[in-house]
Amino acid sequence: MAPRTGTHALHGGVFVAIVEPKSILTDEMLARFAERAPVYDRENRFFSEDFEELRQIGYLKLNIPRQFGGLGLNLVETCREQRRLAYRAPATALAVNMHIYWMGIACDLWNAGDKSLQWMLEEGGAGEVFAAGHAESGNDLPGLLSTSTAARVDGGYKISGHKMFSSLTPVWTRLGAHAMDHSDPTGPKVIHAFIPRDSQGIQVKETWDTLGMRATRSDDTILTDVFVPDKYIARKLPPGELDAFLASLFAWGLGGFCNIYYAAACRARDLAVESAKKKTSLAVSRSMAYHPEIQHQAAEMTLALEPVLPQIESLAREWTDGVDHGAWWPVKIVSAKYNAVESAKKVIDIALDMSGGAGMYKASELERLYRDIRCGGFHPANSALVHEIVGKTTLGIDLGEQPRWG
Repeated sequence: MAPRTGTHALHGGVFVAIVEPKSILTDEMLARFAERAPVYDRENRFFSEDFEELRQIGYLKLNIPRQFGGLGLNLVETCREQRRLAYRAPATALAVNMHIYWMGIACDLWNAGDKSLQWMLEEGGAGEVFAAGHAESGNDLPGLLSTSTAARVDGGYKISGHKMFSSLTPVWTRLGAHAMDHSDPTGPKVIHAFIPRDSQGIQVKETWDTLGMRATRSDDTILTDVFVPDKYIARKLPPGELDAFLASLFAWGLGGFCNIYYAAACRARDLAVESAKKKTSLAVSRSMAYHPEIQHQAAEMTLALEPVLPQIESLAREWTDGVDHGAWWPVKIVSAKYNAVESAKKVIDIALDMSGGAGMYKASELERLYRDIRCGGFHPANSALVHEIVGKTTLGIDLGEQPRWG
């Protein structure tokens, strides 16, 4: 049972299925991705073959407007494609999400009449690959603050810093990064820039030997006085300010994350169910599917998953439709990601229990899914930041109010 992608509408008092457009991902292609996923994981190597197949079918241009050579999918449609991909190859979907969300941001702004990032759509349509350079040690507010520095020079900025989790390391050609400009002590700015891969001062440090999502090859990127011309400067914002650029970043980035981990959890549930139907025991006359506690566990998995799809679909739909949630948009975004990941953790724990000892072997897909799903909590927003955002908003406290606590 793959993750559900269809929706229903009420017509004449009867709920009828809405037929979704045909997916760009064929079943044959997904089967190849599924076959390669354990190899990438075991060898801790980049999903090169998957990436080339996805590039060839235009998957990297999913949400780029047709005017720029893309397929023109909105957030709802893009997330449905990502669920199909993540159901068979979570790490592949996760890494590609980093490029897709940059294209989504540029598309949102372009659709709203802001052409400042049109060049991103043009470059994405021409085949450039964008990656994320947000993660930094010692910064729990990625995108809003930075431990990296940006020094103003003629024609641009020189950026220095140590970026972690740079997914798509082997193939990216543009690194979306941010850094602090402290030249005006009374008005520091967060500089959001896109760094061409051939710039001087870039060093890749191969650190990616991790618990899960190993095929993403999210190595560290060290920047030393890397010159970024003004044409690649996307925004200059006061620390902590959430404008349309950053709001869209969180909607597309976290919106992708929650769909990926939901799909991985669906896969774990389905594998556990199939296993239970085949397992037997001397104490049970039929398969273990008829054991009351197995039935209870199956119910627990589905009960954990059922609320997630409506929430993540609603998030994508309301963002696409431009619903005005005002100050509650951050709550909508981070809670969808949090709930998807936490339910996925619960589901994979139960799935492993249902599978018995077979699930602990490296040859088991559930073993890999257990490690992949555990990575969900490391993406922004982590649990602490989620509860801060939701708690403050619920209490009517402005997220930018200083001091932050106390």
